[in-house]
Amino acid sequence: MAELTIDKVYAKALYQVAQEMNIQERVVAEAKEIGAIMKKEPDLKRFMDSPIISVAEKKQVLEAIFQDQICEELMNFLFVLVDKGRTRHFEKILGRLIRISMEEEGISAGVLYSTQLLSNKQLEGFEAQTGKLLRKKVHLENHVDSSLVGGVKILIEGKIIDASFRKQLDSFRDALN
Repeated sequence: MAELTIDKVYAKALYQVAQEMNIQERVVAEAKEIGAIMKKEPDLKRFMDSPIISVAEKKQVLEAIFQDQICEELMNFLFVLVDKGRTRHFEKILGRLIRISMEEEGISAGVLYSTQLLSNKQLEGFEAQTGKLLRKKVHLENHVDSSLVGGVKILIEGKIIDASFRKQLDSFRDALN
């Protein structure tokens, strides 16, 4: 039986409601904005995650902040998270929601590891090349990996594309032996 996690269950439920209302893009965009606010305002996150603060108080704060800023479906979803004591899972739910949305659009998501952050143009080039390789649209998130000597590693769809200098040196060494 497939493992069901909180983030998967809640993200699928939210995405299904959004799909039925034909507002998937709006819900995902607004959820991303809420995620960004929670990152920028750690006090708000602590407030929402606190078991000491009442459900009613949390809902009042959410309404005060997001009323007329987000769609009713997303506000109701936030209220469900508050009611069920699941607000601390919002970040994971958001990540899963984004992945579900991308899958529905036929986009494969992956991570590109490099020694430093790449420019948007460089990242787009890697997305294009990886997309050609996989024959899919690809979206890569850039992460810095200080253990790399140079080059890049791409993790996508459970596969690793290793174009790092270390891998090239290892291959060269193996060829000499």
